[in-house]
Amino acid sequence: NKINFKKLLRWLLIFICFFKYEYKVDRGEYISMNWKIKSFYDLTLDELYEICKVRYEVFVCGQKIYQENDFDDVDKKVFHIFLEDEGKIVAYARLIPSGITYDTAAIGRVLVLNEYRRKGIASELMKRSIEFIQKELKENKITLSAQLYAKELYEKVGFKVISDVYEEVDIPHVKMILE
Repeated sequence: NKINFKKLLRWLLIFICFFKYEYKVDRGEYISMNWKIKSFYDLTLDELYEICKVRYEVFVCGQKIYQENDFDDVDKKVFHIFLEDEGKIVAYARLIPSGITYDTAAIGRVLVLNEYRRKGIASELMKRSIEFIQKELKENKITLSAQLYAKELYEKVGFKVISDVYEEVDIPHVKMILE
């Protein structure tokens, strides 16, 4: 029984492709990206560095948020979900068990880099975040403080507004909940 290495290699490549998230961009190309969910202490130094870098890029450089310390020690107690494209984090959120920021579980620091927006990645990030919180953390209620411009994204995955508009770091927000 001789092994056909070309066939074996082809099937191995097909198998590997099924375990990566393939995302079709507007030009019809596919970009392979990997979703990861890790606790703070399971992050590699490179992952932690990339998370800090992307949060700084989006929240400080992009949204000019200087009033709030992004590094609030909550990171050490939560899970981090992120999408990597060739080592670069392009989407991120932190998944917070109940009792840390709210009485319910929460999702915070949601971001997608500008060049990856409007491609369905934010919706996929939210769906995966909700699934993790419900299945792994066994939490059914999830709260978030949504920037007003992103409210529709959260509504599409089941969140409902439970507050009037309020200012947080000089940006209009609404509190939302998924039950």
